[in-house]
Amino acid sequence: MMIRRHLLRATCACLANLVAVSSARAEAVAWPARPVKLIVPFGAGSGNDIVARLLADRLSRALGQPFVVHNQVGANGAIGAEAAAHAAPDGYTLFLATNTTQAANPGLMKKLRYDPVKDFAPISRVANTPALLVVHPSVQARTVPELIALAKSRPGQLSYASGSAGTRVPGAMLTSAAGLDMLHVPYKTIPQALADVVAGQVHGMFTDMATGIQQVRAGKVRAIGISSLRPTPLLPEVQPIALTLPGFELLAWYALYAPAGTPQPVIARLNAETRTALSDAALRERLVSLGLEPISSTPQELATFGHSELEKWTRLIRAIGIEPE
Repeated sequence: MMIRRHLLRATCACLANLVAVSSARAEAVAWPARPVKLIVPFGAGSGNDIVARLLADRLSRALGQPFVVHNQVGANGAIGAEAAAHAAPDGYTLFLATNTTQAANPGLMKKLRYDPVKDFAPISRVANTPALLVVHPSVQARTVPELIALAKSRPGQLSYASGSAGTRVPGAMLTSAAGLDMLHVPYKTIPQALADVVAGQVHGMFTDMATGIQQVRAGKVRAIGISSLRPTPLLPEVQPIALTLPGFELLAWYALYAPAGTPQPVIARLNAETRTALSDAALRERLVSLGLEPISSTPQELATFGHSELEKWTRLIRAIGIEPE
């Protein structure tokens, strides 16, 4: 009798597990059955936001449900990252992450309420971008050597803004490598920082290409350097900073993640649709026109890349002497 009861309990447990697995699979197959939220950790008009909206439009069309961009700004992207990390892993919350949230914040912040590796399921890389070094037109410097000479002649008097790790860290790299005394002025987002450079409230900054290039073309700021090893075809006259400071290279990046535990069929479908979108000539042309390099990957490739970037940015932040806050 006891053996029968044990067998009955075991059979019921197996059936329950099978029902749960079947239900989860069925839900994943039906996904998406309602709108999907895409969390962006930086403000409207940032490169992160621009890329998110371009990708959301493509995914909406491909999957037949709205992909709604939700800007959740603050704490160097950590507020948005935390919200995404703790969201239900059901495929209805996604996260367009950046190097700031996934690689730099652990070295910049003492208390981080999310783990950039354990709390996220990688989907695909999306794009890379260099940073532009721009100054207000009143600044008497048209090249990086001229800016260095000016800053050395006026120690503590020149200022630079930032709105993310991708704009703060290259600024600290520049001041560290050139031995400059410049005031760092942090902002919540890159567009806010750039607006104050345009207004002449701050002397200059590193800005992502997608946000800064229009202001450069309009003559509101002057681009004097770029953080890649080669010039961008969009601004071929702007020379790499590495020509003045050898080895100076830092690229920002964007990638698509979901909360850890999101069903694998959903991850696989999102990866396939993201890679299809990024292979489309029209979208690629649009991204390139903004100074972005489209790049897709498998989830495993993104996981490997994320690990290496976390190590790289952590080492770099320590090397240039930025103290965690």
